[in-house]
Amino acid sequence: MQIEIFSDVVCPWCYIGKRHFEEALKSFSHAEDVIVTYRSFQLDPTTVNSDTPMVEVLARKYGVDAAAAGAMTDRVRQTAAAAGLDFKMDLQTPQNTFDAHRLLHFALENGKQAELEEALMDANFVRGRRVGQRDTLIEIAVSVGLDAEEAAAVLDSDRYTEQVHDDISLARSFGATGVPFFVFDRKFAVSGGQPPAVFTDVLEKAWTDGHPPANVVSAVDGSADDSGTDESCAL
Repeated sequence: MQIEIFSDVVCPWCYIGKRHFEEALKSFSHAEDVIVTYRSFQLDPTTVNSDTPMVEVLARKYGVDAAAAGAMTDRVRQTAAAAGLDFKMDLQTPQNTFDAHRLLHFALENGKQAELEEALMDANFVRGRRVGQRDTLIEIAVSVGLDAEEAAAVLDSDRYTEQVHDDISLARSFGATGVPFFVFDRKFAVSGGQPPAVFTDVLEKAWTDGHPPANVVSAVDGSADDSGTDESCAL
């Protein structure tokens, strides 16, 4: 089963949703047959890398004071903690993620996309790293086993630009208006950082849809076997 996850590495609900999905996948009986691909999406393509604390950015964006903006980030932090993530919301700053997404496509071609996705999100939300900056991106790429010179060559070029734009267009064709957005075999979708139980339900439905029970025929008279003694196990 193919699962495509549209996300942005600076989207808190994407990291929370990723953890919820992973929790559901642990108990899915066909997990070894699941292929996960991360697709690009930018919450705000116009973002400029900055050292301005995110709480100040939110206060300006929503026209509230620092206390109200802090309450917003604290609610996110608490939800993340419940998913086992230690968000350092006070270390968050605006970062443009286009280069990070290009690097994720490079990692996909080199079999390291899942590792890089996790490392980028951890760097941003847990460690307060600047994931929009070239040197930081190269360092994170190296930490998951990618070659430093090759990663630098990607960032210093326009490679994978088309792939990033294609992913964003694909998300919109599926009706996604935000992220995270999970697509199962291009038949079922889950929007948002839903609880693990929601992902469990959709995994089972998607698997059943793609692997309907076999119609077992008797070798003796050609009739359907209704005895229940030779069932086949049918995401």
